[in-house]
Amino acid sequence: MRRARVGCATRGRSALVDGVPWSAVTSSVVRSDAGAIALSERTPQVEPGRLVADMVPPPRFDAVRFETYVPDPAQPSQAQAVTRLCAFAASAGAAEPAARRKWFRRETATVAGPGGVYLDGGYGVGKTHLLASLWHAAPAPREQKAFGTFVELTNLVGALGFQRAVTELSGHRLLCIDEFELDDPGDTVLVSTLLGKLADAGVRLAATSNTLPGRLGEGRFAAADFLREIQGLSARFATLRIDGEDYRHRGLPQAPRPYTDDEITAAADRTPGAALDDFGALTAHLAAVHPSRYGALCDGVGAVFLRGVEQVTDQATALRLVVLADRLYDRELPVMASGVPFDRLFSDEMLAGGYRKKYFRAVSRLTALARDAGRLAGRH
Repeated sequence: MRRARVGCATRGRSALVDGVPWSAVTSSVVRSDAGAIALSERTPQVEPGRLVADMVPPPRFDAVRFETYVPDPAQPSQAQAVTRLCAFAASAGAAEPAARRKWFRRETATVAGPGGVYLDGGYGVGKTHLLASLWHAAPAPREQKAFGTFVELTNLVGALGFQRAVTELSGHRLLCIDEFELDDPGDTVLVSTLLGKLADAGVRLAATSNTLPGRLGEGRFAAADFLREIQGLSARFATLRIDGEDYRHRGLPQAPRPYTDDEITAAADRTPGAALDDFGALTAHLAAVHPSRYGALCDGVGAVFLRGVEQVTDQATALRLVVLADRLYDRELPVMASGVPFDRLFSDEMLAGGYRKKYFRAVSRLTALARDAGRLAGRH
C-alpha cells in the first residue's frame, strides 16, 4: 500500500547548481587508459569568491521537497518532524535578518530563545532530504539562504577568513548545515563562535547530525574546555528526533561483490563520462587536493571506476575518503570497484573509534553507489 505523503507548501525550484559550478572551475582533464578521465590527475581550482554564492543543496537534493518525503507509519517522529519544519521554514523567511535591520534602525541584534532547529537521527532516515526541503521551502531569496555540509562550512571559513565569513553569512535569513560533526578541538571553537555570531545577527540555523547537540564530540574530546564549547552550542538549537532504520540497507546485503580489474577496465571503456583510477593513486592524490575542491574533482564525471580497493588504516586518508564519498553520493555517481568490498573499507579499529559515525556514513553511501553500478556491468 502506498504511504500517505506529508508536506507543506513550497516555493519555486532552484536551478541545478553543483557545489562548485563548472564556470568557477578550471581543471586539467587527463585521459587514462581506456579513454576514461583519471581523477588522480585532475587539478581543480575554485574561485574563493564563489564559495558563499554556491552554498545550495547538491544536485541529488535539488528536486526534493517536504511533499516528496514519505514518513514511515511506524515512526511517528518522521511525520512530526515535517510538520515542525514547515513552520520553521515559514519563520526563516518572515523577516529581514537582524544584522540587516540594524544597519538602518540601529537595533540591537538579538534572538529570543533557540534560533535554530537540529535534526537528530540515525543513518538513512532522510535527514538531508528534510534539510534540503527546508532550504527550498523557506520563502527567502536564493541569495539569502545557504546550504552546506559541516566540512564545507569550515572550509569556507578557511578560504575567506573568519570575519569575512561572518560578514557574508550575516545577511542571510537561513543557514542549513548538513552532517554536523566536530573533527578536532579547533573546529569546535570555530563553529561555536561562528554560529553564535550568526544567531545573534538574526540568522536562522538548521542542522543535521547523528548525535544530539549536547553530546557532540563525545568519545573524541575529554577536555572540559571543549565540553563547555559544545554545551554552549547546543543551546542554539531546538532538537527534533527522527527515528527509523537506514532505508539504504532495508532487506539488502551489506555490500555487493567486488569486480575483477579486467571487468572494471572494460566497463569504464564502454561508459560515457567514466573516471578510471587505481585506488592507491587516487587516495594519494586526494592528499594534494583541498577537500573543498572534491566536488570540482568530479565535474563532468558520469560514473567512477576504482581498481584495487584496499582497506584503509590511516586516519587522514580515511577522513578524506569520507568527504569524497559525500561528494559522489550528492552527485549520484555509480561506483564500480575491484578489491576489498566497501563494508570492509575501514579497519575494525576505525569503526570502533571516535570517527565511527563518519566511517559508517561513508560505507552506507558507497555501498548504495556500488549497487547503482550493477547496471554498468549487467549485474542485478
